[in-house]
Amino acid sequence: MKDYGRELKVADFIREELADIVTRKMRDPRVSLLAINEVKVSRDLSWADVYVTAVDCEGDARDELIAVLRGAAGFLRTEIAQRHTMRTTPRLRFHYDLIAETGPALEQLIERAVAQDDERRGDDESDPDAGVDTDTEKDR
Repeated sequence: MKDYGRELKVADFIREELADIVTRKMRDPRVSLLAINEVKVSRDLSWADVYVTAVDCEGDARDELIAVLRGAAGFLRTEIAQRHTMRTTPRLRFHYDLIAETGPALEQLIERAVAQDDERRGDDESDPDAGVDTDTEKDR
C-alpha cells in the first residue's frame, strides 16, 4: 500500500521551515513581510511549488519578490536540507498567490448569489399558490 500522505507531510514541513528561514536568516527587506500560504509537493518529492503573498505587494513589486525568492531558492533548499533526514530535498518553485486579492471578490459573488436565492425562496413562500395547478376537472 502506498503512503499518499507523505507528500502532504513533506509540504507541511517545508512550509513551516521556509517561514522560519525567511524570518530568521534572510536579510533582504523585500521578503520581510512574506507569508507562505501553501506548499504543494509532487508525488515523487522532486518539486515543491511554494505559494506566497506579501503585504503591500502589487505589480512590479510582486514580480521582483518572486525573482528574489527564485534567486534564493538554492540557499533555501540547502537550509531545508540541513533540517531534515530525507534522502533528497525537493526543488523549490515560487508562485505569487492571488487568493488574497481574488478571495474577497469571490466571497461577494457568493454572498450575492445566496441573497438572490433567499429572495426567490421568499417570493415563492409568500405566494401559497405559486407552482400549484389550481385547475381541476370540477372547474371545467
